[in-house]
Amino acid sequence: MALRYLWFAVGVLVNSFGIALITKSALGTSPISSVAYVLSLEFPLTIGQFTFAINMLLILGQVVLLRRSFRPIQVLQLAVNVVFSGFLDVSMELLSGVAPASLPQQLFILVLGCAILGVGVAIEVAPDVLMVPGEGLVRAIAITVIDKFGSARFGTIKNLFDISLMVIATVLSFVFFGGLNGVGAGTVISALLVGRVVNLANDRLPLIAAIRKLR
Repeated sequence: MALRYLWFAVGVLVNSFGIALITKSALGTSPISSVAYVLSLEFPLTIGQFTFAINMLLILGQVVLLRRSFRPIQVLQLAVNVVFSGFLDVSMELLSGVAPASLPQQLFILVLGCAILGVGVAIEVAPDVLMVPGEGLVRAIAITVIDKFGSARFGTIKNLFDISLMVIATVLSFVFFGGLNGVGAGTVISALLVGRVVNLANDRLPLIAAIRKLR
């Protein structure tokens, strides 16, 4: 059990770093942080602070969807939220010197960030202990909604969830700035790519299979 929680913590930290790297590509942040990033550009709070507030709403969404099926251990997502949001700001600071000067460099950083984020999500989910609130809500949707109408893979549902966040962030961007700001091609690419990386890591990465054996 200790190893399972250790791998979960690793997944959370990898997630945060992947999101920060995507953001530093200057092509738009990842969908999971797009709403928080747009808000941080308009109001005097950091992307991590807004992420914390939004994640609280996502935890509430899990409670509403799962009701009695919401496991008490998942209350620890509150602590996870603190770590995830805090390390997101730390990662942004660690990467403060990253400033791609050309489109190829931007694309390289973007794809690298998507790969890191996708692997981080797979690592986080594999131990089956806790989840970052965003992925927790995706799983709640899979359990309570998708299963009633047919099966769907976690990565596929995450793609749809990410696209929904991207749409919300785009609307907010036009409301605040009259155009796209903080949302861009990188956000779209991330929305389409990360879920596929999750599926690929779940199917092909030996590390994920090894972590699952710890259950």
